[in-house]
Amino acid sequence: MNREGAKTRPPRTVPGARSTLLYARPGIIVTVDRFTVGRNSYRVADLTHLRTTRGPHDRIAVRAVVITASMLGGVGVLLGFTGGLQHLTAGAYLILGAVFLLPAALALIGDRWRPPPHELWGWYQGTEVLLFSADDERQFGQVTRSLLRAREVNRYGSWVDPLASADPWRPNR
Repeated sequence: MNREGAKTRPPRTVPGARSTLLYARPGIIVTVDRFTVGRNSYRVADLTHLRTTRGPHDRIAVRAVVITASMLGGVGVLLGFTGGLQHLTAGAYLILGAVFLLPAALALIGDRWRPPPHELWGWYQGTEVLLFSADDERQFGQVTRSLLRAREVNRYGSWVDPLASADPWRPNR
């Protein structure tokens, strides 16, 4: 009881469940209570608003696309102002069109070669934080699922699912 006479509830703890390891790889540990990536460690109970997204595109691929597009645009403007487009044959127009598709091809190749990383964002103590980032989609899925599992354990108080643990009524035969 506190000073005003109202009952206070003790903090919710789950006996034996706080040390349960859900995922462990070098640099990444997910337990029921903590999420640790590198030097950063977070209490699972303090993580809210989790969302996944893709990170930025590779800088080299973006620069290659921008430089190629600007150079091709400059060539197109130069040909347009000098009147060189009037003297081109149909085959030259097809080649010029294929060359103008080069930036799009570079962007597709860059995304295949170095895809954007998967990112896990969440709110921790009132601030949005990048919690985890990985290029490997399988590892990212495993870490995300284990973190969601840890949040469920913290939310419901234990591993026991009340509906799955209940004995259904069966008639006597």
